[in-house]
Parts: sequence; structure tokens; C-alpha cells
Amino acid sequence: MGKEKLVKAITSMEDDFAQWYTDVCLKSELIDYTSVKGCMVIRPYGYAIWENIQRILDGMFKETGHENVCMPMFIPESLLQKEKDHVEGFAPEVAWVTMGGSEKLEERLCVRPTSETLFCDHYKNVVQSWRDLPKLYNQWVSVVRWEKTTRPFLRSREFLWQEGHTIHATAEEAMEETVKMLNVYAEFCEKYLCIPVVKGLKTEKERFAGAVQTYTIEALMHDGKALQSGTSHYFGDGFAKAFDIQYTDKDNKLSYPHQTSWGMTTRLIGAVIMTHGDDNGLVLPPAVAPKQVMIVPIAQHKEGVLEKADELFARLKPNFRVGLDASEQSPGWKFAEYEMKGVPVRLELGPKDIENNQCVLVRRDTREKYFVSLDELEEKITWLLEDIARNMFETAAARRENMTYDATELDEMKAIADEKPGFIRALWCEDRECEDKLKEVAGVSSRCMPLGMQENIEGKCVCCGKPAKKLVYWGKAY
Repeated sequence: MGKEKLVKAITSMEDDFAQWYTDVCLKSELIDYTSVKGCMVIRPYGYAIWENIQRILDGMFKETGHENVCMPMFIPESLLQKEKDHVEGFAPEVAWVTMGGSEKLEERLCVRPTSETLFCDHYKNVVQSWRDLPKLYNQWVSVVRWEKTTRPFLRSREFLWQEGHTIHATAEEAMEETVKMLNVYAEFCEKYLCIPVVKGLKTEKERFAGAVQTYTIEALMHDGKALQSGTSHYFGDGFAKAFDIQYTDKDNKLSYPHQTSWGMTTRLIGAVIMTHGDDNGLVLPPAVAPKQVMIVPIAQHKEGVLEKADELFARLKPNFRVGLDASEQSPGWKFAEYEMKGVPVRLELGPKDIENNQCVLVRRDTREKYFVSLDELEEKITWLLEDIARNMFETAAARRENMTYDATELDEMKAIADEKPGFIRALWCEDRECEDKLKEVAGVSSRCMPLGMQENIEGKCVCCGKPAKKLVYWGKAY
């Protein structure tokens, strides 16, 4: 089947990518706007995607030995002030509570933008000896950051996320944890969301407030902008010193422990939309699609069609997330609806199909049709879902490859940044002034210094021409 546009209500991504994105979020019923500026309702279909993300990630965290906890939503101002860099980094985005009922609070409470300070306050009570370490914690909560400009999933004033927080006896253990969780994130994005990512270190300028090192996974969206899709931070013993967390080590000496934190948010849903979507709406990875298969009966008024559709629904339900639309809407309307909602496989079943003991399977990513014997249905759907995931990943990886450029001079970099959306690989001298100048002149920020690509760097900084020390991926970003 050709690529004709089934869904008329969505702006073409070529015409206006930002409007296309908003249209997809609204028309496919992922979100709705609210009376609270900068906050959104995540509707059932959007939340079902988040639940699948949460279920898979939570399993991966538990496999690596982490336990879930829940910290308070409020942080006393005095607690937040304890780690200077941290509080300065978050100060502009903090929302404050000053009244409790009709009483003015003696001390302002911050609505958590992140929970490092709360975890430190708790660690102080539960970590006394080396035997108490490590503590491997995670929590699934919402956080508040008073963003000036907001966009569904990508940046909202309240958003859902997980934040992992761990505390270790040694720097080596904490560093190992930081990299391990970065790898968990990369595996999750590539295997389950079909999104290829670049793993790397952030520059000092882009580092998380209070961290010694910040690792990131960076994905490239359809429009050539980068999206930071997960971060993992090594804190050293800075927080432990600020909060006076000490433990008795194996030599019976008082030592400061080392900490990490790492997080992924609902912006992953935005990443899925902008990596895989097309002019007809969502294209969802099978692993997180709320419905993997949607049964659409054809000529359902005819005898036996709905009964057979019901029978197939009951048969497939144990193995797949399956839906059946027996509403009065026309098949054409249903095709467009589930195309827009990104359901990986559509199953069409009419009187002729039943006669021939077959059905038609249509895949969302390429729209290819398959006539399949009902005797082989489960096997064919399993293969199809796997092939869709493989194809989605390979398509996104090929697009990223085609949108990754190399630059050796500032003018060249500016020309690429102006004319060709995507990643720009270029060498850098590690000077903050050059990083700032590249932002000013070419409009790009450093996305990351890719891991495994920093050996034997030879050449000149793309900005100042001095000897380079790092290879950096640069780009425009959400």
C-alpha cells in the first residue's frame, strides 16, 4: 500500500514540525491541556505508554539490585541550602510553599525539583557502618520545575520520572554504578524504544548541579535536534561532606561515602513520538504500545464476523496486548484512527477471510499487508512485532547516520548548523570560552563527549585552532 495520508487532522512535519508534534500529542489522545499553566493531563493512552516504560525499566532496576522507596514531596529551605552548587543550579526553577492552611510557615518548603538532599538527610540516619553499604534506591514520583517555556512531555512544570539514588563505600564502586546505570538506560532505549543513542560524558558547563561527572544518552529526533534522554551522575563525596554523612569503615576509621543519582522522565514519550512518528501520527515500538494488535472487523453486520472477531480476541489476549473495535464507525475511520495511534499491527477480518480461514495483518511502520492463515496467527504476529522493532531501530539509526556531520573549522561548523539539522562531530580544546563561542556563533551546544572515542585525539579545536583534547558531539537540542 502506498504512503497516502490517511489522517487529515495532523499538520505535515515538513511544513511545521512543532505543530505536527502538538497535533500528534492531542489528536492521538496522549495529553490534554489544563487550567494550570505549563502542566498537562496525561490521558489514559499516554499514561499506558508510561506504564509500559515504567514496568520494563523497573524490572531492569530490580535485576541490578535496586529497591524502590518514596521520599517526601517537600524539602525545607535549610536542607536545600546545604549543597551550594546544587541549590544554585536549581534556584531559578524552584516552586516554594509559604503557607500551610491559613498559617505562614516558619520556614519555606520547596516542592522537590529532584531529591538528592532528601536522600542525604535519610542516609545520615541509616548509614553508620560499612556493613550498611551500599544502599541502592530508586523512586517513581513527580517533580516540579518552574519552566518558562513548556511543551508536552519535553518540558512541563510538573513531570513524572524515576530517580535512582545510591550510596557506596568507595569512589570506584560509585563510578561503576554510574556507568552501569547509563548502560541500562542505553539498552532500554535501543532494545525497547527502538531509539539509537550516543553514550557520553557532559562537559563541565552542561554537568548536573553538584555532580563531579554527568553521563548522558543523546538521541536524534526526526527534525535533527538532539534530545537528552537519560542522565547518570557521579557525586563523589561532596554531598556526604555537605550533609555530614560518615560511616565506620573496615579499618574502624570514619569515612565519607560516595554517591550517584540517575533519572529518566516522561520526555521519553516525546522521544518516541519525534523519533518514529510520521505524517499520519504515532508509530509506537511494540514493547511499549498500549495495544500491539487491533482487530478491525470488516462488514461486521454480516453473520459470523463479530463472533469470529471475538473468538480471535480471546485467543490472542493471553500473548499480546490486543484490542477489538466493534463500534459502528466505518472500517476506513478505524484504519485512520489506529494508524494515528501508532498501533503496531492491524488485523482485518471479513466474511471472505473467514471462509478462507485467514486474516489480513497490516504493519504500522511500512504499511505492508500479509495474508495469514489463522492456524499460524500467533507465530506470524510474534515475528511481525519483532521485525517491526528491528526495522524501527534500523530506520532511526540510518537517519541519524545521514544527519551526522564532521567539522574542522568554525565557519564550516556554522554553515552545517545553519543548513543541515543533525549532530556535528568536532574536536575541542576543553576551554569553556570556546564552548560558549560555539553556542553564540553556530547556535549549538555540546551534547556529549562520546565514550570510547576519546583515545589518541589529534587535531585542532574547531573554535580556536589550539590542540584539541576531546571529540564532542554538538547540536541544537530540545
